Amino acid sequence: MNRLLLLTLFGFLSVVSPIANAAEDLTVLPALEGAAAESGLVYQALQKRAHEAFAKRKAVYENIKTPEDCEAYQKRMKDFFRTQIGGFPKRTPLNPRVIGKLKGDGFRVENVIYESWPGHHVTANLYLPDSKPPYPGVLVPCGHSHNGKASAAYQRACILLAKNGMAALCYDPIGQGERYQVLSEQPNEFFKGGSRYRPPHPQVQYYCTAEHTLFSVSSIPLGSNAARYRIWDGMRSIDYLVSRPEIDAKRIGCTGNSGGGTLTSYIMALDDRVQAAAPVCYSTMYRYLIDFNGPQDGEQNIFGQLAYGMDIADYTLMRAPKPTLICAGTLDSTFKIDGTWELFREAKRFYTRLGYAERVGIIEADAPHGFTIQLREGAARWMNRWLLNKENPIFEVEDQPVFTDEELQCSQSGQILLDAGERSLFAVNDDLNQKLAAERAAFWSSTDVSAARDKVREISGIQPLGSLPRPEFKEVGSISRDGYQIQKLIVTPDHGTPLPALLFLPNMRQGDLVLYLHGGGKQVEAETGAAIEQLVKQGDVVLALDVRCIGETSRKNNRRIGWSHGLLGPNYHECALVYLLGESMVKLRAEDILVAARFLSEIQTKKNTNPVVVTAIGETAIPALHAAALEPGLFSKVNLSQMITSWGEVVKTPETQNQLINTVHGALKVYDLPNLIQLAGREKVQVTLPASVTAGLASQE
Repeated sequence: MNRLLLLTLFGFLSVVSPIANAAEDLTVLPALEGAAAESGLVYQALQKRAHEAFAKRKAVYENIKTPEDCEAYQKRMKDFFRTQIGGFPKRTPLNPRVIGKLKGDGFRVENVIYESWPGHHVTANLYLPDSKPPYPGVLVPCGHSHNGKASAAYQRACILLAKNGMAALCYDPIGQGERYQVLSEQPNEFFKGGSRYRPPHPQVQYYCTAEHTLFSVSSIPLGSNAARYRIWDGMRSIDYLVSRPEIDAKRIGCTGNSGGGTLTSYIMALDDRVQAAAPVCYSTMYRYLIDFNGPQDGEQNIFGQLAYGMDIADYTLMRAPKPTLICAGTLDSTFKIDGTWELFREAKRFYTRLGYAERVGIIEADAPHGFTIQLREGAARWMNRWLLNKENPIFEVEDQPVFTDEELQCSQSGQILLDAGERSLFAVNDDLNQKLAAERAAFWSSTDVSAARDKVREISGIQPLGSLPRPEFKEVGSISRDGYQIQKLIVTPDHGTPLPALLFLPNMRQGDLVLYLHGGGKQVEAETGAAIEQLVKQGDVVLALDVRCIGETSRKNNRRIGWSHGLLGPNYHECALVYLLGESMVKLRAEDILVAARFLSEIQTKKNTNPVVVTAIGETAIPALHAAALEPGLFSKVNLSQMITSWGEVVKTPETQNQLINTVHGALKVYDLPNLIQLAGREKVQVTLPASVTAGLASQE
């Protein structure tokens, strides 16, 4: 908004425009249509940034010409990948146990348990041929089946391998089969939020996709996500495989479907023991995910990977020239086949540069998403070729009989978390945070305020106020009320997402400048007689703003995240995409708050700025606290309400509500929320009505 116009408004508030005579409507932005109505303005802006990142990565890829270029690229990508997921812990004893044995036609099965972390167990089935050992060993990570390793498709894949001379180890991922991490005390007939699917155990509540993402929410403040633990399970499973005397440790393969294709891709990229790999129904370019269905559940999103230039194709490139078969379905509606062929072409060219073009292949079943019989046979033939040096065709017996869930059960109760002495991964994360807490205490006790603030800025990525361009403020309407006027403003910062705002101007200004941020949207306290009017009546100038993914900029109904059971809020895809871009919604919102507060501080004159009172309620509180901690001179008072007290609560609590949007990757390595209060100034920060991490925030319905 033109500043001269603002000054004029203070003197001529008695003039009523035609808009003011109409019935009050506090909506500011025009209604969205077409694609914008489905994805929302925030997602579209992030999508544009993602496409810019894809173009930069493509240019880097095209400059890889020699084997030496390939090897340097591989090392850089592997180092980045390991760092972004938080690295891996030291190996501890597996303490394996064979729980039971089953006999099949031409193979046998052992039900086994081993520890991936001390006190935290993996439940698995080892399929062994009836022929004489040693055998190659093939790891089979599961996709998103509710009953994990007992799913018929995964059993049949393992049986096919075993009947053709290869051992197969299929294990339950966290949040599936016998390894759900969020259990209820009361029995559930169906998964929460529906009556279509029955859980594999009465105390299981949520779909595996929701559990995976809840665990990512727990892990992100520690500088990790669910991928670290899922990959570590796979690596420890290979440890178990090679510990068996029947297995030839030099002949290890890996194949899995969907989410198991994701894990196959991760494991084959990072574990050099995997000689042959066949990821199924996962390999596509990230652009096709971003443009069609949006980012998937927690473990499938690596912090900053798009900004860095690591695409899904790079999991195959990282392992070149080891043999890799891309398995896909023509009708896969999630992992688009056009992206699969684009990925394969990149891989073929990369393998060719290394001199081994024949070691990467592709098969495409004329079928939808799934570990279909054609893809099971294709994966088995690939393992047969590269692990047994055989080229004989392999066909699966029609309607191959499979075992029941109960026959393959490894735990005593059907859920390993209910067995005596079992630790959840949330408890593992809590232990990690307790260690970090001691390091944080030492840092904050020995570091001066300026250096601590610089470190917070580095971790959060929030730009200094002086680096943030001044946005455009455009007036689009007004409303007159008794004693004051409301100006409707559209704020357009440099990120391009228009932010709606209401500027409340009293006839007689004699109070504070107040930036009012409500997690439910700017309109929540904007009605006649509500909290904002009380401030304006005492002479305060109030700017009520919808920062990104709040109010008018929030999605109203994201139909693609029904799997989340409402635990992640409506803006999951925005949170996931900004995470892939190496930032957080906290950062984006804090920067929106800073430019709005600067505007308000200069509302009368640029020469003599006045500090602003910020009132933030619900999910705007954490971004507001960051803004005040990093630019304390901009704020005279900081009133925070319905804010959680610590990210430590998020880390240790399995069933959090809408906390993904409040996380900052790796923050707990340096600071927690109480440290930000210290930076902002304890004397001017007031926190009321602290929120529980399990309670819905103000923006939730």
